[in-house]
Amino acid sequence: MKIRIGHLSTFYHTAILLMAKGDADAQLEAEVEWRLMGTGPAIMQAFQRRELDLAYIGLPPAIIGMAQGINVICVAGGHMEGTVMTGKAQWLGHTEGADLRAVLKQFRGRRIGVPGKGSIHDVILKDSLERHDLGSEVEVVNYPWADLVTEAVVHDEVSAAFGTPALAVAVKRFAGGKILYPPSLLWPANPSYGIVADRGFLQSEGKTVERFLLLHEDATAFMRQNPSEAARMIADFVGIIDQEFVRDTLSVSPKYCAQLTGDYIASTMKFVPVLKKRGYIGSDVDQGRIFSREIINRIHPEQEHYRDGIAKAG
Repeated sequence: MKIRIGHLSTFYHTAILLMAKGDADAQLEAEVEWRLMGTGPAIMQAFQRRELDLAYIGLPPAIIGMAQGINVICVAGGHMEGTVMTGKAQWLGHTEGADLRAVLKQFRGRRIGVPGKGSIHDVILKDSLERHDLGSEVEVVNYPWADLVTEAVVHDEVSAAFGTPALAVAVKRFAGGKILYPPSLLWPANPSYGIVADRGFLQSEGKTVERFLLLHEDATAFMRQNPSEAARMIADFVGIIDQEFVRDTLSVSPKYCAQLTGDYIASTMKFVPVLKKRGYIGSDVDQGRIFSREIINRIHPEQEHYRDGIAKAG
């Protein structure tokens, strides 16, 4: 049996850790085919072509796909608050006491970079600009691969960026930058990523999905409890980043768990009217269409771990 799992280059997703460990095939008693995709919308297109069984994805592009009739459902969480605003050091940031409107106002007549249209980062950026009456005054530049956003900041193609915690660490390291607005405040408890399953695959291979979610939950626990060792394994596997870079990224937004908590779901549902207002979806998508909690509640009956953060040492 083969399981086709879509994932992003985002290295703090458990996909990279599971690939680094190298025993997923044996644990699942199946051949795992990991498929690297550029953005969440690209993952949804792959589901539409029936090329994936499971995937790691931010929930807004998943909701957009569901509204378009793509037959998938979210079966587990993974990480909350994975969108951060970053830029070079000359800009006023939250650490200097600026609120989000004050931070965004600096970029009137300028460009802000963000991953693909419909990605969670794109939706949060555009909603932030609109709420502060800046939608027509700041140009949003979408990039097909998240990694290109870092290069855009470094080379001054854009003045700031919205993206993952890894983007913020890269901008700090390669452009002397800083976090302009932290992930915990941009959109609290936002569904940075979850595990989405093809409904047909879930129905026919529910036990396999359950075994995968057990691996996924174990990997989120390993990140929380042994962040330095997890960082070493991820860095060794990826090869182009070092352990300190990964450890710093985990610290920027440290909320990891596989459970679909009330906060995670409530935050997700707040995206639905925003997506509808912006024209990404034509009608409401209800909670029962987005989430199936049956498996994750069975394998994760204990209290959620998002609030635990990551270990201070280890």
